Amino acid sequence: MLSVIRGGRVVDPTASRDAVGDVWIEDGRVVEPAGREPDRVIDASGCVVMAGGVEVHSHIAGGNVITSRLLLPDLYVSEASPEGHPFAHAGGAAGWIGSTYARMGYTTAVEPAMPPTHALATQLELADIPLLDRGALTVMGNDDQLLQLLRERQGGNAVRDLVALSVATSRGLGVKCINAGGASAFKDGALRLSLDDEIPVYGLSTRQIMGSLLDAVEEIGVPHPLHVHCNNLGLPGADDSFVETLDAAEGRRIHFAHAQFYAYGATEGGGFRSAAERIAQAIADNPNATLDIGQVVFGQTVTVSLDILRQFAGRKGAKPKKWVLNAGDAEGGGVVPFLYRPRGPTSSLQWAIGLEIMLLSTDPERTILTTDHPNGGPFTQYPRIIHLLMDKSERDREIATLPGIVGERSGLPGLEREYTLSEIAQLTRSGPAKLLGLADRGHLRPGACADVAVYRDDANRTAMFTAAKLVLKDGVPIVEDGEVVEWRAGRTLSLSVESDPAMAKRADTYLTDRFGAGLDSFTVPDAAFDADADTFEAVPCRA
Repeated sequence: MLSVIRGGRVVDPTASRDAVGDVWIEDGRVVEPAGREPDRVIDASGCVVMAGGVEVHSHIAGGNVITSRLLLPDLYVSEASPEGHPFAHAGGAAGWIGSTYARMGYTTAVEPAMPPTHALATQLELADIPLLDRGALTVMGNDDQLLQLLRERQGGNAVRDLVALSVATSRGLGVKCINAGGASAFKDGALRLSLDDEIPVYGLSTRQIMGSLLDAVEEIGVPHPLHVHCNNLGLPGADDSFVETLDAAEGRRIHFAHAQFYAYGATEGGGFRSAAERIAQAIADNPNATLDIGQVVFGQTVTVSLDILRQFAGRKGAKPKKWVLNAGDAEGGGVVPFLYRPRGPTSSLQWAIGLEIMLLSTDPERTILTTDHPNGGPFTQYPRIIHLLMDKSERDREIATLPGIVGERSGLPGLEREYTLSEIAQLTRSGPAKLLGLADRGHLRPGACADVAVYRDDANRTAMFTAAKLVLKDGVPIVEDGEVVEWRAGRTLSLSVESDPAMAKRADTYLTDRFGAGLDSFTVPDAAFDADADTFEAVPCRA
């Protein structure tokens, strides 16, 4: 079927396009304007037309996410899913995630923390998410097998082969590194870890572990740069950890997760001030680096993380007073409820810092909008964040309700910048798609997936981006006037990577000795999924 979205303001920064025009679609793809009459005309007059949104970092599947639902069932709003869908009425579960993202105009979302030993459960849960394409990043950096290879100085080829095998067997879309070595150090009593501290038992440092993963990702040709969660998240002086880690990359591609939590400069009194300017400048000076924000929003949430060092420390601030920690094999991790107090001084400063980083960014395509859902708050707050970025007067009204610390310890009140729609598209569409290596989305050029969001152009940007007028997934309408009209399955995006048979044999022996179960028990097989569904879509490595 040949369709045309006609008369809308088409915003596609990858094509330098921001003007009233048409978007032509055929067989699930954007095509060149056709020389024949369309089968369907979609009137987009008075609307803004963008590519479907792409989420690069949102905790939407996996063990910690499930635990968070059990720990705080009252936090998640129940939402009906299609009849017969798994956990159809479980608040915060797959149906709610898919439908809520889709209503906002998002069509792709990535879970950023999948331990290889828990890959099958994570992938099964991802496959239950309707409407969206999705993927997951394979977590390495605390697993004993990798640390053994490094301790025994097996060399870069062995590390590369283990990383490739781990991504292939878990069917990951990239590689994530979380406080490398921190989980092991925690088991030996460490409560804080810096880049060059020695990790007991292994005699390694975070710098060495991360460096080996940076090299492996480059050699394999993983499109997404190593996705790094630094040491000392959320602590005064964390900006030093950020800059030191960036320097340690030595020009290799690197992506920083939830950077707002590292933009905390230490004060003499033991508190913190905004280091947003330092972080933004560091990114501007290093074209090999990208970041996502981890914007804080006010209200109750729950923090989920495989960084057991920080979650152990954070348990004291749990609100309500209940928490779960797991110091198991490899990563460990924890679930700790948290309240970002509306108009509380600390929460207000955190809120200001995230906005400040985005408003100082010289390249929105390398500055991705996230809330580190649910850690900084729910992804449902993206429309409000976009409104604040686009409207200085709206920011000023919000700042006027907050404590004076926002002006005393951040530069947010003095920033005049207002994001354009094109810059919002970079922040939420083209930037994250490029970052993940998804060349067929995030834009509306011919050949792109026909993932399209149509919004009523409204000065109230919160309302505008909360409920899209129309969302197409592969050319099929799935949302109309903010409501799901077609429940359909998406695809799981996974990297097409070859693994070395010798490393597979070696890993099988290691896993059998350690767990009593070999590599087959930790591999994500096609047989685990609906035989009639085309669940996975391969993403090629870089040449």
